[in-house]
Amino acid sequence: MKKFVLTGMLLSGIIFSGMAQSKGGSDPKAKTVLDGVSSKFKSLKTVVANFILKVEGANNSVSDSKKGTVYLKGAKYKVTLPGQEIISDNKTSWTYAKDVNEVTVNNVDQSSGAMTPAKLFTNFYDKDYLYKLEPETNEKGKVLQNIELTPTDKSKNIFKVIVSVDKKNQSIAKMKVFEKNGNHYTYEITNFTPNTNLSDATFIFDAKNYPGVEVVDLR
Repeated sequence: MKKFVLTGMLLSGIIFSGMAQSKGGSDPKAKTVLDGVSSKFKSLKTVVANFILKVEGANNSVSDSKKGTVYLKGAKYKVTLPGQEIISDNKTSWTYAKDVNEVTVNNVDQSSGAMTPAKLFTNFYDKDYLYKLEPETNEKGKVLQNIELTPTDKSKNIFKVIVSVDKKNQSIAKMKVFEKNGNHYTYEITNFTPNTNLSDATFIFDAKNYPGVEVVDLR
């Protein structure tokens, strides 16, 4: 993967903005679950979550698997994967690639509805998606409430997203994204730590910590 999949596919590929709204075809029970996740997250000062990203081909074989960590403080975030980092203080975003020792700098478009890691835990559903509650499952000792989201715009490359919510903790346990080309992307949250002490410096790229880094400023 040349670009961090969570950014290239999820952050710009799934457009979620705002709270779920009751609309024709959507399940009120699913809305209740999603709103519960959003409400809980908004009550937290910070979050540190470890996750596993699995990329599967059309034959369900795992073609790539990476472990990462996301740090969240309000709208600020930092995502780390082997060789890759994405940092945002909600004004500026930095995307760092270790293999070429290069960081790309952009302004954050406040008017954009693009997905961000913070929205992944909160506003991950909107008027462009229909959602319904699927049967509960038991995985790794957790009862999961599964919600299927489908885009109302059938021209989207993504045709389905399954969000699995830990029923006990009201937090996302897993999200699986299905593309029309047969590829699947699964994000599994392996550890969720609320209210960790995170300084604002966590969400700013400091070039001094990356000797020789090439800065590509697109602002």
